[in-house]
Amino acid sequence: MLDDPKTLVSTDWLAAHLNDPDLRILDASWHMPATGRDARAEYDAAHIPGARFFDIDAISDKRSALPHMAPPVEMFISRMRAMGVGDGHQVVVYDNSDVRSAARVWWTFRLMGKTDVAVLDGGLAKWQAEGRPVEDMAPILRDRHITVQRQAGLVRDVTQVALASKLADYQIVDARAPERFRGEAAEPRPGLRSGHIPGARNVPFGRLLNADGTMKAPDALRAEFESAGVDLKQPVITSCGSGITAAVLSLALERIGHRNHSLYDGSWTEWGSFRDLPLATGDA
Repeated sequence: MLDDPKTLVSTDWLAAHLNDPDLRILDASWHMPATGRDARAEYDAAHIPGARFFDIDAISDKRSALPHMAPPVEMFISRMRAMGVGDGHQVVVYDNSDVRSAARVWWTFRLMGKTDVAVLDGGLAKWQAEGRPVEDMAPILRDRHITVQRQAGLVRDVTQVALASKLADYQIVDARAPERFRGEAAEPRPGLRSGHIPGARNVPFGRLLNADGTMKAPDALRAEFESAGVDLKQPVITSCGSGITAAVLSLALERIGHRNHSLYDGSWTEWGSFRDLPLATGDA
């Protein structure tokens, strides 16, 4: 793969830069509640040397009833400063999660105007499979100033998505499994309707990954979007269950050079809870 410190880097790249003084590594593992896994406990037991733990649920908008919505600017600044992540740092985010949650934190940094951030291709699983070092020691943290400029165009709310669905001036792309997209399977969160946003296309995030969890090459990524009927000449809004795997689509779009994309932060957890919003079932 072609390493890009603004999108995706290989385990070889990270190993070569592991001791760089201005590198900051974040463990962004997050698991669906039904898995019974504890991401923080797993981090405490073994993480890439020097990695900090980025808690997606904790670093989120507590004013919202929806899960892990993007944090307010002030919270992001405060948490990153305390974690010693700031201006001048190259950030590499990884996970050990089936839902590839590192992409969500990559997107969060981009939302805050920070572009020197990349996802570790293949995550902790690939790093450990290659026999690379891990540790259980917490890193020494020192405050670091961070400057943030929120990029409002990278996020969409329910009103904006409803208008985009009605006008069909955006391609809405849903990262959920086909059965959930078609409305054939119940949602994992109780009380949600089944189906998808009218006009949406379905690109399950797993189709963008190779068997080892690494992301497919740009040409293959483009083919996956196009085979799902996504018109890449149009701007794209990514969506999923709660805004986590939608970011995998956003990362893939960035990898293929499609810059005009945004993420529906509430995703189906929000849309599916409103009885007065339209829904579609079956294929797009």
